[in-house]
Amino acid sequence: MTYQYEEKETILTIENVNLYLGGKSILRNLSGSVKDIHRPGMAQGQVLGLLGPSGMGKTQLFRILSGLSKPDSGHVSLTESKKDVEPGMVGVVAQSYPLFMHRTVLSNLKVAGQQTELGNKEIDAKATELLSRFGLTGHETKFPSQLSGGQRQRVAIAQQFMCSEHFLLMDEPFSGLDPIALDEMCEFIVEVAQTDELKTIILVTHDIEAAVAVCDTLWLLGREYDASGTPIPGAHIKQVVDLMARGIAWRADVRDSPSFHATVTEIRQLFSGL
Repeated sequence: MTYQYEEKETILTIENVNLYLGGKSILRNLSGSVKDIHRPGMAQGQVLGLLGPSGMGKTQLFRILSGLSKPDSGHVSLTESKKDVEPGMVGVVAQSYPLFMHRTVLSNLKVAGQQTELGNKEIDAKATELLSRFGLTGHETKFPSQLSGGQRQRVAIAQQFMCSEHFLLMDEPFSGLDPIALDEMCEFIVEVAQTDELKTIILVTHDIEAAVAVCDTLWLLGREYDASGTPIPGAHIKQVVDLMARGIAWRADVRDSPSFHATVTEIRQLFSGL
């Protein structure tokens, strides 16, 4: 099954990023871009999966994409204006969904909003709108300890969207989830992405199946090898997997598709060469 879509303007650009730690190359000449995906008659955001073996520099790239770290050379920029990313421009959701445990749900969002240039009335309005959008209306006065894990996750994501209008980075969002919770997580990510055409969610994950199920594009991080088979230090985006072109993206029944299983198998085999 395929859907009609077109790729429009570039909304995130990575240009020749290089990073060294302790004199060792971690990321080398890493470049990539994310396009706005337009589907006629609906809002369709972008969901990008960043995969690669352990130790390949995914965490360091995560920090660079969020603006929390700077590369030694190269740039990460947002939208066509190519404004370099700075802390706060991209929402970041860590594995533990960190929230202020002594603050209510509404207060958690308002604190995040105070880091922006919004006025108090605008912060209140945006927090109320996000709580409604993420199914949290009625939980405003509760504390994080009174919420389920899924509800805390929704609050953490809503909190980040108080600061970042369109961009969200999620670190290992599928880690430690049982099959039911994992399916709910995938559904929620798709739901968030479809709230706005410019919503762009980047998932850093080891879970190949979940990534293929929920993403429209995958970036496989890897290294090159010399003639003797020795890896050359410094990872880059070694392969891009376009799940839209394969007819896998945006399907509720994707796990029943032969193309889904073939793609999961293909990526697992590719890992040994990354």
